[in-house]
Amino acid sequence: MNQHFATLGASPDLKVTRLPNGLTVATEAMPGVATATLGVWVGAGSRNERPEEHGLSHLIEHMAFKGTATRSARQIAEDIENVGGEINAATSVEQTSYTARVLGEDAEVALDVLGDILTRSAFEAGELARERGVILQEYAAVEDTPDDVVYDAFTEAAFPDQPIGRPILGRPETIQSFDRAAIEAYLAREYTPGRMVLAAAGAVEHEAIVAAAERHFGAMPAGDAPEAVPGQYRGGERRMPRKLEQANLVLGLPGLSFRDDAYYAAHLFAQVLGGGL
Repeated sequence: MNQHFATLGASPDLKVTRLPNGLTVATEAMPGVATATLGVWVGAGSRNERPEEHGLSHLIEHMAFKGTATRSARQIAEDIENVGGEINAATSVEQTSYTARVLGEDAEVALDVLGDILTRSAFEAGELARERGVILQEYAAVEDTPDDVVYDAFTEAAFPDQPIGRPILGRPETIQSFDRAAIEAYLAREYTPGRMVLAAAGAVEHEAIVAAAERHFGAMPAGDAPEAVPGQYRGGERRMPRKLEQANLVLGLPGLSFRDDAYYAAHLFAQVLGGGL
């Protein structure tokens, strides 16, 4: 039986349902809007990786679009683009998201594609080899971009020897080691319905989205994913001398938990202090 929730103080058009396997479905109907934005957010990112899995979350995000048991990579793109939609994904330290935007009447098309890439990806060996090469090129590009490198260096200094302090892309030696078995083990451990949210906003009907979620994700087995290793801010200093005309500097301090009542005030203070010239 699905569980339905009301969100205190939220818009009356915001509805939340939890499927029996733990997946949460949240929708907000927006009258007057013709499009729908939908996505699945998974509460697993680079901080959930084991040392030998460094960079695996990002690789999985890439591989989701490289073919499934029923669609080729081209078909994934065509099925969305033939209805004038777009699809994308992103990996962060805390989460991985898979999103699509279509006309409201094509929401089912988007959910069918999202369900396919999240539950039936093929992880074919040839595509996997090509995508490892693509990510290695991304890694090299970041290494040649000092204003990106400096933030990775800051995070590693702030959280040394901790998963939360590692760069999202991984390292060449780990990226090159990933195979289908590593991907499937990570997905089974981390991509559990209880830490997944399917959200939709715009020209959507809650009951229709819930029904589609049950069709595409209801068969996923419930399970308890391991908790991420808590981060401990230790601070420190790291310098990376390079023969350049410019210097890139990051100065950071411990902040507030997003559960803290002053969290948004701290963000406003940061914007006032450093949000412009």
